[in-house]
Amino acid sequence: MTFEAVLFDCDGVLVDSEAITCGVLRDMFEEQGWRMSLQECMQRFVGHTVKSQRETIEAHTGQPLTDAWLQAFFERRNVRLDQQITAIDGIHDAVAHLHDHCEGRIAVASGADRFKVEMMLKKVGLHDFFAGRIFSGHEMPRSKPFPDVYLAAAAHLQVDPRHCLVVEDTTVGITAGVAAGATVWAYAAPPAAHQPLLVAGAQRIFTDMQALRLA
Repeated sequence: MTFEAVLFDCDGVLVDSEAITCGVLRDMFEEQGWRMSLQECMQRFVGHTVKSQRETIEAHTGQPLTDAWLQAFFERRNVRLDQQITAIDGIHDAVAHLHDHCEGRIAVASGADRFKVEMMLKKVGLHDFFAGRIFSGHEMPRSKPFPDVYLAAAAHLQVDPRHCLVVEDTTVGITAGVAAGATVWAYAAPPAAHQPLLVAGAQRIFTDMQALRLA
């Protein structure tokens, strides 16, 4: 299978950030009286923006989801990520290979805010591969599971989405990639379940970044 461009999700694909972010979220919910395990928090929130889950959050905490609360969450999240963020195993070699293979036509298309994405990529030494080609769902009319961020990345690279490979790790992101018309491969770090990713539309599941070495 030949691809002209590769579009990466960020959290859980390039950087091992999801447990860190959800750890902060869980702590802040607990301060409001909503207690859950880290695993439950990840099941509920990975792949979604916090704002998109407003009704659920307000129903469980009994308090409005305010801009001030969101800002406090972003600040605490950023501190924790700055202290703890690491790259996904094997991703540096995979990104370098695809950057060469696609003649620089690679991009990040994340549902997260730009500050978070750029900060994390700089911390793990991946930012230079994607400089000028980082797209945030926060800056689009609609974020994932809608395809806007992937369509914007493909348009910037001047590649038809049908000739793009999207690399994702969540059902929400896979849905967005499929809606954009791209081929989607899903990275499933153990013990992630494969079936939901396939049902969402992933054409391949892989557990090792070596699988991204295209001939």
